[in-house]
Amino acid sequence: MRILFFLFLSFISFAQQTSKVDFKTAKGNISINVNQKKVFGTVNYVFEVKESIDTIKIDAQKMTFSDVKINKKAVKFSNSGKTLNLFEGFKKGKNTLTFYYEAFPKQTMYFVDKRQVWTQGQGKYTSHWFPSFDDVNEKVIFNMNITFDEKYNVIANGFLKNSYVKDNQKKWYYEMKKPMSSYLFALVIGDFYNKIIASKSGIPLQFFIQPKDTSKFEPTYRYSKQIFDYLEKEIGFNYPWKLYKQVPVEDFLYAGMENTTCTIFAQDFVVDEIGFNDRNYINVNAHELAHQWFGDLVTAKSGKHHWLQEGFATYYALLAEKEIFGEDYFNHQLYRNSLQLRNAAKTDTIPVMNEKASSLSFYQKGAWALHFMREKIGAKLFQKAVQNYLKKYQFKNVETSDFLSEVKKVAPNFDTVAFQKMWLEDYHFPTDVANEILRKSTFMQTLFDVQQLRKKSFAENKDKFSELLKSDLFYPIKTEIIYQLKDVNFADKKELLELAMQTNDVKVRQSVAEFIDEISLEFKTKYETFLDDKSYETREIALIKLFNAFPESQAIYLEKAKNWYGNNDLGLRTTFLLLSQMSSTFDENQKQNYFNELVDYTSSKYESSIRQNAFSSAFQAKQPIDNQVLKNLVNATSHHKWQMTKFARDYIRNLLKTPLYREKFEILLSDLPENDKNQLQKLLNEK
Repeated sequence: MRILFFLFLSFISFAQQTSKVDFKTAKGNISINVNQKKVFGTVNYVFEVKESIDTIKIDAQKMTFSDVKINKKAVKFSNSGKTLNLFEGFKKGKNTLTFYYEAFPKQTMYFVDKRQVWTQGQGKYTSHWFPSFDDVNEKVIFNMNITFDEKYNVIANGFLKNSYVKDNQKKWYYEMKKPMSSYLFALVIGDFYNKIIASKSGIPLQFFIQPKDTSKFEPTYRYSKQIFDYLEKEIGFNYPWKLYKQVPVEDFLYAGMENTTCTIFAQDFVVDEIGFNDRNYINVNAHELAHQWFGDLVTAKSGKHHWLQEGFATYYALLAEKEIFGEDYFNHQLYRNSLQLRNAAKTDTIPVMNEKASSLSFYQKGAWALHFMREKIGAKLFQKAVQNYLKKYQFKNVETSDFLSEVKKVAPNFDTVAFQKMWLEDYHFPTDVANEILRKSTFMQTLFDVQQLRKKSFAENKDKFSELLKSDLFYPIKTEIIYQLKDVNFADKKELLELAMQTNDVKVRQSVAEFIDEISLEFKTKYETFLDDKSYETREIALIKLFNAFPESQAIYLEKAKNWYGNNDLGLRTTFLLLSQMSSTFDENQKQNYFNELVDYTSSKYESSIRQNAFSSAFQAKQPIDNQVLKNLVNATSHHKWQMTKFARDYIRNLLKTPLYREKFEILLSDLPENDKNQLQKLLNEK
């Protein structure tokens, strides 16, 4: 409660400041030292004092300052460790502020094994690496001079106005013309290739990718221009910035982040032609682009209204996917989201308009609320309301009432009060209302009808199943049938399974591969065709099942899979390495070489998704486990991604239940770096 009270007072304090002081522009001239994980340089702010104020604060977490000047005169200041406090030298009207700062950020700016540097402001606070404003209501025009090794690319918000090289150091100057909240301020450093194309409206679209991934460029950024052109047209308000960049980074904290003009997204979405069918960037791509309007251009005043950002971005991403994949896909995604929301409401009693609402509420329920509204008032009036909302509040901050008032103006008969109560203030999900909308779709009505067949016997359903599997209906209807066949005797369902496989639909075939528990000898040859599917996930399912079902053919399967790597997480490769340890196909020398490769993947040289798969396979492959794997597991407990640290700590906790492993870890203590030693000691001390 004390922490919440302090945060409340801090919010009030900054709210009072933003009403009295308006920071206009910021110009940073900074350098980054990767070895020291340090950022330093000078900052120049221009601000206007509108009303008398005793102290002006700039958020700055654990920074040091010197040469602080206001209006070119040195001034006294204080540093609380969280804020730079200014209390003299400023006047009513326009002022300038300059200072030098140094920071060793523990979060927000991340140094990934000296390969990349990137930032994540939302939820982490930009003030950890650049003196700025944690209050989203303070919008500033940010411009940056960044100095770094010329062998790398430096990417930031805005246009690259100029760059030059001096003494093997390159200076990049990025310029913005319009204001934004500090959480949208971003920086990426790494080795990237890039390509620029123009949108239909002439906006430069710049796509980055690592040189090692150039062959994956097209599948990764597939439909990007189409998505951009569609959203500009559908939203009906021109893209509000002068260019748009997208860059994938390693071990990113989230799927993507909509930094103004520069989306950063996770390397896991960099895919090849086959991987595209398993997990592609399209939804994240459209979601983060939609945020350039909803979040970046118009920003919610507080967490209570966060759905105005995430709900809008989620909904417009779905609309963009409808443009690409069709109406059936769109309705099925809405249906899937409705199931999640209905189930979540059994335990989650926090409504959308609450800063503590879940991501599912902000994103999916927010999107459903907008879909309901669009269905009720019509697409044209909905677009008009959105246009008016964006035009009126561009570069400003908003509350839910601001949007609803624009809806009321174009659709006076729409009950915005009832809408707010049902969708935003009630934690229940209105399933009946949602299903009524979904049933307008012939596809969804058919899917609901097929689900009702679960109540009937296989004999009653067989002919209907056959008819549907032969049709060109969207795949979820067919995967529903395969699910219903799961417990049917193989001889009875064989013909239907073959029909499903003949569709050559990746998702339908994957469903067959997954739901067959026992592979009969007569079906072996047909099942082996899954090893050639254009899906790494299907291949992995099939490889494991065939390996276990037919020991006499293990050598054939492993030979086929020996050069498979799969998606970015190397799940397919680590599965092969695990199976190599379980087979008599390889001699001990070969097995050791493959195990050494598996051990290598557990090290910090690789992304966390790879490491997690490698750890899981390594522990299944060999007992007792290699000491290097244990060291790498301890090292993972201090990773910057919470998912990785949780995985590693939970894994160690489980291993410590076994006396052999507890002894191994205790012996390792003296051979670990100080930070790893401290992390392991904490786990050893737990009871």
